[in-house]
Amino acid sequence: QVQLVESGGDSVQAGGSLRLACAASGYSAIRRCVGWFRQAPGKEREGVAALVTGGGSTVYSESVKGRFTISQDNAKNTVYLQMNSLKPEDTAVYSCAATPPWRGENCALNRNDYRYWGQGTQVTVSS
Repeated sequence: QVQLVESGGDSVQAGGSLRLACAASGYSAIRRCVGWFRQAPGKEREGVAALVTGGGSTVYSESVKGRFTISQDNAKNTVYLQMNSLKPEDTAVYSCAATPPWRGENCALNRNDYRYWGQGTQVTVSS
């Protein structure tokens, strides 16, 4: 059973940075997509970034491209989301998610592809 635990959420000023971590357990070396999603109050969940485990491709939403970077530490079974130049509109609960074994070359930011979800961590950006 895959379990995902996020950490790193905090309150920051606009222009600041945060790094979120998603630690996975029950995780075999099977190739998967791991993604970060966010949900602001009153809005639908939005895919932010995703990567293929084991060193594959990455994908970003247009709203964060150039500001956020997704990366992985395979030895620690952890996926990170480095968030720079934060804006108030980045305020949301950020959750990581993982797919079942993935055969595609690239990941997508379609939440329906992801089976396993963490509990989320709050990011608040003030102006």
